[in-house]
Amino acid sequence: MSSVEFNAQVLSLSKPLRYFALNLTSNDEEAKDLLQETLLKAISNRHRFVDKTNLKAWLYTIMKNIFINNYRRSVKTNTIVDQTKDLYFLNIPQQGEFVAPESKYSEREILKKIEVLQDEYKIPFTMYFDGYKYKEIADYLDLPIGTVKSRIFLARRQLMTMLKGYR
Repeated sequence: MSSVEFNAQVLSLSKPLRYFALNLTSNDEEAKDLLQETLLKAISNRHRFVDKTNLKAWLYTIMKNIFINNYRRSVKTNTIVDQTKDLYFLNIPQQGEFVAPESKYSEREILKKIEVLQDEYKIPFTMYFDGYKYKEIADYLDLPIGTVKSRIFLARRQLMTMLKGYR
């Protein structure tokens, strides 16, 4: 089958695929996005389709897999993993309106302790604290990613030792 014939057959199945996408997402805009992503993936992976097999089933499988991957990605990004000893982050109140004076004092003290760290630990730790990803830090500092992770871990451990009295 030529690529023109393949593209024509794929596009002819867009209406049933749209209904399937709507069934999966229950949202018109998300269904359109899912359909577009499916068509793009199918056309770009045309060489993987085996002639004289069920094109419709192949397209439905692509769409279903894209939907599942997107769902897993969204669940993963909305999941909070609290690895602190006493589940500190899950137990803190979620209101950010009032900042108690003692928490400001603690923040200042913590920042002072961070400044005391050696540069090899302080720089990756502060970059990570500022929101950089491990890969970005590793590229910026020209270090292996494992070294960056290790230094951030060791900086945390040193800070926990220096700040034993704070909770």
